Amino acid sequence: MRASRELFDLDLYEHQGKEFLREHGLETLSGIVAGTPEEARRAAETLGGTVAVKAQVLTGGRGKAGGIKVVHDPAEAEEAAQQILGMDIRGHTVRKVLVEGGADIESEMYLSVTVDREAKQPLILFSTEGGVDIEEVAETNPDAIVRLHVDPLIGLQPYQVRELTFAAGLKGDTAKGVARTLQNLYEAFQKLDASLVEINPLVITSDGRVLTLDSKVTVDNSSLYRHKDIADLHDVEAADPEEQRAQEAGLQYVKLDGDVGILGNGAGLVMSTLDVVAQAGGEPANFCDVGGGADAEKISTALDIVTSNQQVKSVLFNIFGGITRGDEVARGLLSAIDQTDISLPIVVRLDGTNAEEGRQILAENTPPNVHTEETMLDAARRAVELAKDGGQ
Repeated sequence: MRASRELFDLDLYEHQGKEFLREHGLETLSGIVAGTPEEARRAAETLGGTVAVKAQVLTGGRGKAGGIKVVHDPAEAEEAAQQILGMDIRGHTVRKVLVEGGADIESEMYLSVTVDREAKQPLILFSTEGGVDIEEVAETNPDAIVRLHVDPLIGLQPYQVRELTFAAGLKGDTAKGVARTLQNLYEAFQKLDASLVEINPLVITSDGRVLTLDSKVTVDNSSLYRHKDIADLHDVEAADPEEQRAQEAGLQYVKLDGDVGILGNGAGLVMSTLDVVAQAGGEPANFCDVGGGADAEKISTALDIVTSNQQVKSVLFNIFGGITRGDEVARGLLSAIDQTDISLPIVVRLDGTNAEEGRQILAENTPPNVHTEETMLDAARRAVELAKDGGQ
């Protein structure tokens, strides 16, 4: 499930993230962004020698999908770009490639700084096994990952850096180079208000350089008022259509990988609903937060967005009435069904302000595909069961 990414995050393309990391002292290879095969050829001519042609998409798995090709001359770079541009990688269309110079790689590592929400601290992850998914390393060889929490009030201390490099078995110039990279990466994490800065792989070259070969930078949207230069990088064309439509309607929507659509009011309730669906043995397909004061029209729009995802087999409609009244929610739901002819099974759990009135409205007008439950867990179980039955 992709819920590990936060509700309000802005992902940067690799070439954009690297530009910010360079500003904070990290070393990268020379690269040129190209939007056509001809531009890729010219970029390879400029760089000279062996180059990598890399798809620029806001998702992982590029290498496995064929979105990264190492070539040895400009003609091959043009051919590689021809193959990669327009490619679909996990639902993302490649519109640009990064043509990047080569390096004589001696070893590959993994390094990242992220936010541990449970510990309420930044978390550094480091592994001498780079170039593969860190989740794969965690599953097959968890001892290969060194973890370090940082007190945000004190910051990353030199002794912590030494402890991390020592725990990873690094020595000499390699240890010093990785230490400098880690300090610079943590500074970038702080200064960019990032929720994730990741280097995979971080490579050591035969001449001892420590290079950021591939990177991912994710910035918390709530901090963008401080970073207009980053906010301006938001790629509207690359956004998921449902997410873009939800944003225009003043809704918060995130697409996931399962088959249960979730609609709720308030980030806390929505995230709790995700957990309860998982507890019930299901997997969310998406979720939409309608906020605290949603009226019937907004409820109707949200439900239409959630059900437009073809992965959705059932919908869990979980509303606690505070500002949002239960009767308004019920009318919005019935209006949405009338307007969009939704046939998917919908499980409704209403509680809070005017919840009884809302349940009464539903009881008197409920279509056959709408089911009501009193508790969140019962509603989740019912939605999961209906999704497993194929939405019947």
